[in-house]
Amino acid sequence: MLHKIRIPLALFAFVAITWLFVDFTGSAQHYFGWLAKLQFLPAVLALNVLVVVALVVLTLIFGRIYCSVICPLGVMQDCIAHLHPRGKKKSGRYSFSAERRWLRYGVLVVFVIALVAGVGSLAALLAPYSSYGRIASNLMKPIWLAGNNWLATRSEATGNYDFYAVDIWIRSMPTFIITVLTFIIIGVLAWRGGRTYCNTICPVGTVLGFLSRYSFFRVNFDTEKCRSCSKCANACKASCIDFKSMTVDYSRCVVCGDCLDQCSFGALKYDIPRLHNRAKQANATATPAAPVNDEGRRAFLIGTSLAATTAALAQAKLKTDGGLAEIEDKVAPERQTPLTPPGSLSARHFFQHCTGCQLCVAQCPNDVLRPSTGLLTLMQPQMSYERGYCRLECTRCSDVCPTGAIRPITREDKASTQIGHAVWLKDNCLPLTDGVDCDNCARHCPVGAITMVPSDPDDELSSYVPAINESRCIGCGACENLCPARPFSAIYVEGHEVHREV
Repeated sequence: MLHKIRIPLALFAFVAITWLFVDFTGSAQHYFGWLAKLQFLPAVLALNVLVVVALVVLTLIFGRIYCSVICPLGVMQDCIAHLHPRGKKKSGRYSFSAERRWLRYGVLVVFVIALVAGVGSLAALLAPYSSYGRIASNLMKPIWLAGNNWLATRSEATGNYDFYAVDIWIRSMPTFIITVLTFIIIGVLAWRGGRTYCNTICPVGTVLGFLSRYSFFRVNFDTEKCRSCSKCANACKASCIDFKSMTVDYSRCVVCGDCLDQCSFGALKYDIPRLHNRAKQANATATPAAPVNDEGRRAFLIGTSLAATTAALAQAKLKTDGGLAEIEDKVAPERQTPLTPPGSLSARHFFQHCTGCQLCVAQCPNDVLRPSTGLLTLMQPQMSYERGYCRLECTRCSDVCPTGAIRPITREDKASTQIGHAVWLKDNCLPLTDGVDCDNCARHCPVGAITMVPSDPDDELSSYVPAINESRCIGCGACENLCPARPFSAIYVEGHEVHREV
């Protein structure tokens, strides 16, 4: 029963969390956003005491069931391991290996130090949920979007506009490269050794493994029934069963149930050790039960969505203005202070709580968020306005953030939160460089922080240029994004270390 219950639950959690990252309509968040908040590390960083206590209690009762059901990276490894040809044989392909405690706790110490010291890039690299988030958003989402665009093209040809095409682009090449390497490393480890990553590198696995040593329910040996056939050890993808000594390393057991499914003699039980021992004493004189051989309980885990890493799908289409002239792409300015989303309170708060899971990046409908390329903040999101601007009616990033790096914010509060201020660059402004009238920045400013004034105060007929009221500007980036100057805008937004109220 353990095996039959675990697999549907694990598949549900895996598919739902994956949909959170690949969905671009916002509907997934409405139904399954709560699953992101059930992840252990995000719950700790968000100080979500209820979730943290629930996961700790769950582990103390059932063992590391979190790693085999709720964690998407763990389920992904199970899918890859099951696709291995030898993994489908009855004899299995694993064997017991001693715990590398120095490596497990060494990585955990480094991870904690990185979190405390604010080295978000290192913490993001080791966090399991963040690693899977990058894999889903950088490798799976382009495949999903490509399929959507193909359906949109086919639908439009028949006059049906239920689907619409969306841009496919690489938001950060360093993050994309790290994602590919992460997927290859974890994939190879899973292909060859099952849960090697979970039991040697994953800091969350180490913490929960320490708790699971004291769990009530455990996998126990019945020494009288065991025939030392080694099937349980060969089926254990956590490599934690020593059939020779009839012991289980509970700190590494992820309670997958594979060993129970493989045992033909009923020598393994998942129950409370004391009750197991009492039942064993009570039935000492009973006739041994006939061997059970139920081969129909093993389910086939679907892993086609992880068939291969996607190629870089940078768009190759030329943007044209009426088919007459190519429009040069905008280039991001060098900001002295990075822009962080409304609700993040300050750059310090944001980068200390963010694990770089990319969920806000994947969900941003305006293409404003993208992974940072800075050394200390690598893979953590930052804002830039080459492709869009932060619309006042959108609060999706604050809605989906599971770590509290972006606190929930209302539309009204967002309209009065100043994350930065606009800066005018005289040398790039078209009225001065090309002698043409332009008031794009003033016309599109949603808070009326920009007015057009004569470039020469003494000459009313001189070209009009923008004047910025910094006390009203909220840093939404509408002016920067809609400025027609190329490749650098004539107006850009400089971030604030600490957000202000207008």
